[in-house]
Amino acid sequence: MDIYKRTSTTVSLINYHFVFCPRYRRKIFDVPGLEERFRALTADACRQNQIDILAMECHHDHVHMLVSVYPQMPIPQIMFLVKGATSHALREEFPVLNKMPSLWTRSYFVSTAGNVSADTIRRYVETQKTRS
Repeated sequence: MDIYKRTSTTVSLINYHFVFCPRYRRKIFDVPGLEERFRALTADACRQNQIDILAMECHHDHVHMLVSVYPQMPIPQIMFLVKGATSHALREEFPVLNKMPSLWTRSYFVSTAGNVSADTIRRYVETQKTRS
């Protein structure tokens, strides 16, 4: 797989590491079946918007994602797409989430990750569940 994204006028390598949480840091990923559904919804939304998920890990109360995007994709739009694509569907399918006024916080962490550090971040994201 070519790590570079190409358009008619650009060749780019733009990777972002995101961390975001449910509202009130609720441990939503402890709900049986929710993590799998979140992953599927996120993968669909990202695929439709040409966002490549390089790594994703859900912990009890937060998500780590490493994504690769085209340079035309603004950072806030990535979070809007992921949170928007998952919030309504998850709240509809998992009634326990309806007790929350909204599923996701408006805030998130993002950092850039070049090719060399992308492997390091991918390993970090993938080992989050094994940490205490």
